Amino acid sequence: MFWNFRADACRLGPGLGACVVWHSAAPLTAQETAAATVVPSHGEREGTWNGFRRLDFELGGHPVLMIIPRTPAEGRPWVWHGEFFGHRPIPDVALLGRGFHVVYTRISDQFGGPAAVQHWNAVYQAVTERYGLGARPALVGTSRGGLYCYNWAAANPERVSCIFGDAPVCDLKSWPMGRGSGRRSDGEVSKLLAVYNVGSEDELLQRANNPIDRLQPLAKAGVPILHVSGDADDIVPLPENTGVVEERYRQLGGSMQVIIKPGVGHVHGLDDSTAIIEFIDAHGRTGSRQTESSSTHRAQP
Repeated sequence: MFWNFRADACRLGPGLGACVVWHSAAPLTAQETAAATVVPSHGEREGTWNGFRRLDFELGGHPVLMIIPRTPAEGRPWVWHGEFFGHRPIPDVALLGRGFHVVYTRISDQFGGPAAVQHWNAVYQAVTERYGLGARPALVGTSRGGLYCYNWAAANPERVSCIFGDAPVCDLKSWPMGRGSGRRSDGEVSKLLAVYNVGSEDELLQRANNPIDRLQPLAKAGVPILHVSGDADDIVPLPENTGVVEERYRQLGGSMQVIIKPGVGHVHGLDDSTAIIEFIDAHGRTGSRQTESSSTHRAQP
């Protein structure tokens, strides 16, 4: 039985938008399967995802999946999702076609806290040592998935090729605490307090791993960042999350691109995913650092 990772696509709140599902009519050939060169040896369950080979396994009691390209690119680059794998999958399908692997592990309701970072460390070790994936994945943080990606990256900056944030949560004060212009979620705040084993929000803010306060290691390591956010997002407001990261990261000397979607709320992806695909392909293929200027522009309606 395979884990259904699409079930939680709208857990953060309303307005996430419709999930686009691709159906591929091209099954793997024997030659393509052999080219992937991943031989199950740790109790993996095999299947397919959008026409690509899929492996599912457990690590530390949490499910992990890996999607395998027909022909892996040199260096075996990979994309690592923080949350909501399968929602708006167009970039993943395109990058698989270019030789990237795709990895996702579910450790929900941990908000990128210490337990999540520790689990991600174990997953990283497993996929690089067991399956030979490259040393620096491209991280994809969608909504609350941004907490996982940024906090793991801050602890492991030299292991990250780039970060793509899709309306990512970058400040716990904004979401779920709702101390700015966004919506508060009392239920999620209660879970967050439990993650850090604290009794008050003030104590939480002293102890929590908060991405906006952990950008210096990424800038020092030269990790390029791309964010896509809607300027009408009232769940994860752009000024309190992407806007703060952009300002601070550039002050630290980091390279960051921002694409703003005018009049759009907490809806993920772009109508044309080319900018996302090319960003990850350019920076994640070999894990190399590429110098580029920072920029902000608005997506065409």
